[in-house]
Amino acid sequence: MEQQNEMSFWDHLEELRWTLFRSILALFIFAIGSFAFMPTLFDKVIMAPCYSDFIFYRWLCSLNQWLVDKSEYFNVLPDFCNDNFHVDIVNIKLASQFFTHMSTSFWLALVLTFPYLMWEIWKFISPALYENEKKNVRWVFLFGTIMFFIGCSVGYLLVFPLTLRFLATYQLSAAITEQVSLDSYMNNFLMLVFIMGVVFEMPLVSWLLSKIGILHRGFFHKYRRHAIIGLLVAAAFITPSSDPFTLGAVFFPLYGLYELSAFFVRKEPKEDEDEEDEEENTIANA
Repeated sequence: MEQQNEMSFWDHLEELRWTLFRSILALFIFAIGSFAFMPTLFDKVIMAPCYSDFIFYRWLCSLNQWLVDKSEYFNVLPDFCNDNFHVDIVNIKLASQFFTHMSTSFWLALVLTFPYLMWEIWKFISPALYENEKKNVRWVFLFGTIMFFIGCSVGYLLVFPLTLRFLATYQLSAAITEQVSLDSYMNNFLMLVFIMGVVFEMPLVSWLLSKIGILHRGFFHKYRRHAIIGLLVAAAFITPSSDPFTLGAVFFPLYGLYELSAFFVRKEPKEDEDEEDEEENTIANA
């Protein structure tokens, strides 16, 4: 009976073909919907960080005012209460607006269909797993999806606005008029948002590497100092600002991911034995 239920190579290939077909069809449908609503979404969402009334700027302005009310020495945040902040986006290529409309619709469709794509992948691989493995992997896919959306939200609400605000207000010479091209704006927007979405998958990747025995918790303890320096450099590269608040706003979420990844990986067998010996000695001494 078990052999009858087993799928042949061609059956697997056929199932993969239908999985890809359904995934591409879902992307296509959502891309069409995104294309229809993109002008409104572009003005209300994508272009929102270009204006001083963006929700993150307003929140930082309120936080800064609250700190100043508590003590004048707490005025350490950059000036986010400047109502004159505005970034002018210009188009310098004839077809840029049309291609930006299409490409942004595709990327938005990819984000919206991400849970469905994960479900399709899960449905394809689940027949090859045991029941206990299915329980673990099901939670893995759910956790990975949630972390991806959290990462994209952090990229949109925190990382990209801070980067945009610093670079748009940086002035090399007063003779230079600051205008940002549409292609440059969208490249940075998509890159930072999706990079943060992928970076927030680090705990999931670490867990998977731990399950196959490649990564252990001792690695995170051993290279913690190196990781702190590397993450500081990465944060400085992502938001090249000189103020400590902007640097810390990017660094601490990245470092939190590092520690969360360490929590999810397995301990080395030697570590487990050392802990057991310490517990036995403690009990014996008591």
